[in-house]
Amino acid sequence: MSIHTAPHTAPPTSSTPPAGSAPSPGSAPHPGARPTAAATLARCRDLVEPALRRAVRELHPGPRRIASHAFGWCETDGTPRAGGGGKGVRQAFVVLGAEAAGAPAGAAVPGAVAIELIHTFSLMHDDIMDGDGRRRHRDSAWKAFGTGPALLAGDALFALGVRTLAEVGGARGGEAIGQLTSMLGELVHGQADDELFESRPWSGDTAVGLGEYRAMAERKTGALLGCAAALGPVLAGAPPRVTDALGRAGRQWGLAFQAVDDVLGIWGEPGITGKPAYSDLRRAKKTLPVLGAMAQDPSLGPRLDRLLAADGALDPACLRRAADLVEKAGGRAYALREARARVAAGRDHLRAVPLAGPAVDELVALSDLFLNRQR
Repeated sequence: MSIHTAPHTAPPTSSTPPAGSAPSPGSAPHPGARPTAAATLARCRDLVEPALRRAVRELHPGPRRIASHAFGWCETDGTPRAGGGGKGVRQAFVVLGAEAAGAPAGAAVPGAVAIELIHTFSLMHDDIMDGDGRRRHRDSAWKAFGTGPALLAGDALFALGVRTLAEVGGARGGEAIGQLTSMLGELVHGQADDELFESRPWSGDTAVGLGEYRAMAERKTGALLGCAAALGPVLAGAPPRVTDALGRAGRQWGLAFQAVDDVLGIWGEPGITGKPAYSDLRRAKKTLPVLGAMAQDPSLGPRLDRLLAADGALDPACLRRAADLVEKAGGRAYALREARARVAAGRDHLRAVPLAGPAVDELVALSDLFLNRQR
């Protein structure tokens, strides 16, 4: 299999510099010139999706149908479906990272395909671990096809993602594989911590602290977005300082994404998120709003222990009471403040190196999405 990169589909600009250089150091975001995030995501999807579909078509028919369902391309029975699944933020990060380094968007296609494959693999396994039967308002892969087939399909996507980058070859392909495998190690570490945290109490000597949470979130969520932002410049042959700056920005935005995700996991509208009300409290997940609230009001932990320690299905009234306690203690506001701070920190990393301005503006526009998520 090989990924044939498409030509750069964005309008050419005479100011686009060679890879790894830019018009001026610290090229700052230009708020007045920003394209819409929706337009950026659509442009990147149009570039990447044909190569992604070609890659998935090479899978065994069983995993191929499950993967196609996970990407939103077909119904459970294989009937083609209009539209797709997620927004494609991670693949856009790869494309924009290459463009920010001064390279054509097509150089990023193998990295964007690999990131989409790996991200979807992680979601399929995550749904199995969490017992989540819904994903993007449809049955999740394990619910639709069974646990064993869904695990196998996830494994197939994992292998295909690594293979996609391996086929790039040369020094750039080797460095890209290094970025991907390092991220995968962090992702597994963070996911394991997140799962173990659920069995720890809300209060006492073995309670989860904010430091532990942040280390987990950086591995579980920050590493993937950091890798996405770094893969583009790696494939573009950008200097290490440019790759590092974009990777660090992506990590910060990953933490912002997770902070807002934690808010939605308690207060999100089920009709929008596709998950039950108070889902994270129901599963005793140690998330940022709760830990931030407990840091400000230490008496909250013992109260949550009493409210949420029941075996079996928790009473909705207990869950609502717990959510109210967290909000009154400032947990929701704490998480949203942290999300805003992480978005700003990511933008600061972009200002620290010379980058091509238009792609930086698009990255900044995408970072706004993390603060305005509803699902």
